[in-house]
Formats: sequence, C-alpha cells, structure tokens
Amino acid sequence: MSDYIVRATAANGQIRAFAITSRELTETARIRHNTSPVMTAALGRLLSGAVMMGAMMKGEKDLLTIQIQGSGPAKALTVTADSAGHVKGYPEVADVILPPNAQGKLDVGGAIGIGVMSVIKDLGMKEPYVGQIALQTGEIADDLTYYFVTSEQIPSSVGLGVLMNKNNTVKQAGGFILQLMPFTDEETIAKLEKQIADLKSITALLEKGDTPEQLLKEVLGDIPFEVTDTLPASFHCNCSKERISKSLATIGRKDLDEMIADGNGIEVKCHFCNTSYQFDTEELKEIRH
Repeated sequence: MSDYIVRATAANGQIRAFAITSRELTETARIRHNTSPVMTAALGRLLSGAVMMGAMMKGEKDLLTIQIQGSGPAKALTVTADSAGHVKGYPEVADVILPPNAQGKLDVGGAIGIGVMSVIKDLGMKEPYVGQIALQTGEIADDLTYYFVTSEQIPSSVGLGVLMNKNNTVKQAGGFILQLMPFTDEETIAKLEKQIADLKSITALLEKGDTPEQLLKEVLGDIPFEVTDTLPASFHCNCSKERISKSLATIGRKDLDEMIADGNGIEVKCHFCNTSYQFDTEELKEIRH
C-alpha cells in the first residue's frame, strides 16, 4: 500500500485525529537528497508532520511551509505541503553523521540543535500567517506539539517516526497528530493523556507495519473513533524547466549578459528535489528578450 493520510474524529467529535504512513515519500526524499540516516529521519519526520498539517487546510491553493533553523550540524530544514497530500523538502546539510543518542536512536535533536521553527501558511490572503517558536528538543514531534499549543492555542499531541534498514534505506515512516476541541470534557482529556503516557514509541508501532488506521487504534485505545477521509500522500515537486526559466528572467539583464558571454550555458538545480536543468547560450538569449 502506498503512503496515505487518514482524517478522523474521536470521542464524539471531541478529538480531531490524523495519521500517516510515509515510507515511500521519505525514501524518495532520501534518494533525491542522498541523506545520511540521521538526516533521513529528520527530513522524514518533518515531511510527515507537514503533509498532515497540509491536510488540515481547506483551499486547493493553500500552502504550508515549515522552516527549522538550528545551531546543530544540520543547520536548516525546509518543507512545503499543500492540501492535496503533496509534500517536498530539503535539508541544508544532507550528510550529517552523529553517534546514536542516549536512547540508542538516531540523534535528530543533536543534528538540529537549538534554534527556531517557523510555520508559514499561505491561505490566499494578502499576507501569509507566520507562527514562530523556539525549538524545544529539536526532535520535531515535540516542537510541533509545542507550536500547536503556543501559536494556535490547540492542545495537541504529535508522534513522528522513521525507521531505517541496515543498508540505510527507509524501513518504515509515519506518525499521528491528535488535537482537542475546545469543548472536550475532562474525562476524555484524562483518558487520552493516560493513553499517550502509556504509548510505546511510535517507531515500535511502525515496526509492526501498522496502517494509519491501526496507528490511531493503538494511540486512542478504547476511545472510539471514526475515519472521515483518506488521502494519498507523496513526495511531489512542481518544478519544471519553464518555471526555472521564468525565475531566470527576473535576475536582471546584466547577469544574463554575463552568462551568455561566458558561452558555456548554465545548470540550475531545484533545492526541493535536486533535479538539474540545463540552459545553453541560445536559451539564455531567449530568456533575456
């Protein structure tokens, strides 16, 4: 089964829930960016979180971007998701190598370090909405949980995981986001808090090969839930030679003249998917006119 997201409600609409399996999109990102295991885990977690948050948006053209800037060797991560299950992203440094953390897991927090997370939502208004938080652990799920509580005032729980094979390909990836509605009663809150406290690690659930529906069942326990929608999820970049040539047209005649005079043409690489586009001298002359 390919990657997909489920949207659900639980406890008679008191809890909003999302879950995803994202092995394929994380593996695609790993191949595109040739990431080391710790960076595959960091990027995979952020892609999974962002694509679920994208699924919370309503408009066809709505876009969500999450940027993490940290003091660690990874430096920065950027991902962008739409409301249709498409997500893309890249690390500033793809080949960070670190020893495992105290729990013996990939040290994503160590790779990212201390810094800030910015969430930018372009909902077709004059100005995009920007929420910014200080990173809490750099482990990404904790930081997204904190973002929801502080920037959007929504009590939430986020779990994200990426499991690697011995040959450094992605074995499993996925996660969940649970959010309490303002009218959630105390009994439901207490029950959910206990469920989350007792939860095995998200990677343990993914290792069993849980589907998004099974993930929610494990996380919610005996809290009843109803799946309202499923949505395919994929790593998808909308770059093209045409789009790149349009952006080249904005850089100014002087720079283009220099490129043309050089006579070798240029290569432009898309940050998000690492695709290379070649422009020869004749093409550059076309763009300049």
